[in-house]
Amino acid sequence: MKLLKHQLWHLLSLLVLLSGIYFYVKNDDSILSGELFGISTSTWFLLAILSPIIHQIYVVVCWRLELYYNSLSKAFGDKGFKLFKFGFAFLILSRPVTITLLAISNATTMHLNPTFAYIISAILFIPAAYLFYSVKKYFGKDKAFGIDHFKPNEMENEPFVKKGIFKYTSNGMYVYGFFILWIPGFLFLSKAALLLALFNHNYIWVHYNSTELPDIKTIYADKT
Repeated sequence: MKLLKHQLWHLLSLLVLLSGIYFYVKNDDSILSGELFGISTSTWFLLAILSPIIHQIYVVVCWRLELYYNSLSKAFGDKGFKLFKFGFAFLILSRPVTITLLAISNATTMHLNPTFAYIISAILFIPAAYLFYSVKKYFGKDKAFGIDHFKPNEMENEPFVKKGIFKYTSNGMYVYGFFILWIPGFLFLSKAALLLALFNHNYIWVHYNSTELPDIKTIYADKT
């Protein structure tokens, strides 16, 4: 079934990542210490894990249903892509929001000089900001949302973007964009937030290899 192509690797990779998190948490009580708004860090931690998982499953289902069966377009017409973007935007924003709330709940659990942590945060922010600028100026927001899954015939002849940060890497969004998720952990010196940033950054590559790259090869068959 085309919808599930390579998704067994997605599931297995996710289980490996979650097992690593479980092992780390079991051996360090400080990761789940603290609370925010009367809600325990363990709850914020769970929400910060569920956010990327739900987001990436949502993208897999929507992209594949549209690419192979035109399901969203058949159901909603021209509004299909707009509705998908709304869900995508909500879920992608939930990642930094939940990690930030987790970082505040679990603040000062990491023993690191605050000044050094702020410097690291600034260093991480620079390429992330350049990535977002490059997406807006050269790549296009709709392309970042995956419009090529909705209009593959129109997009198959589009040249790959080689400007801005994409001049240096074709995977700028995954390499540099996810630096933004590391910043709350350093700013608030939170072990839990840094662990979840690591999870997010690894898990997005699972999405790339199990979903986006196979789809790119299908859409841009003559260019890959």
